[in-house]
Amino acid sequence: MNAIEYLNISVEEMTAEEVILTMPIRDEIKQPYGIVHGGMNALLAETAGSFGANIGLDNTKQVPVGLDIHTHHIAQATEGTLRAIATPIHAGRQIQTWRIDTYVMETNKLTSSSTFTAMIIPVRK
Repeated sequence: MNAIEYLNISVEEMTAEEVILTMPIRDEIKQPYGIVHGGMNALLAETAGSFGANIGLDNTKQVPVGLDIHTHHIAQATEGTLRAIATPIHAGRQIQTWRIDTYVMETNKLTSSSTFTAMIIPVRK
């Protein structure tokens, strides 16, 4: 089982202009204090950005790999579903940068804002 399956991350939309992912808030992704662990925001953001960077690539020849991620934690989340919305800032052939905002879906409360950069590399055989 991979992290996407374990965390129940679902794809709502995946286009070259926007990637939307959701992840239910469960005890397994919370800190001992009952709020979502900040690493979960970063993981959801990197997943959304990677999915976006992957659109249009021939995966037998190229894959995106993360170079950098910056996540700013805006507000805590304790229940509901997280929704990450990723949009490209720059979608080049070698480097792509995506902005990802994460909200609590039920309240539309912004919980984090991230910038993710990926390098497009050749598949190694």
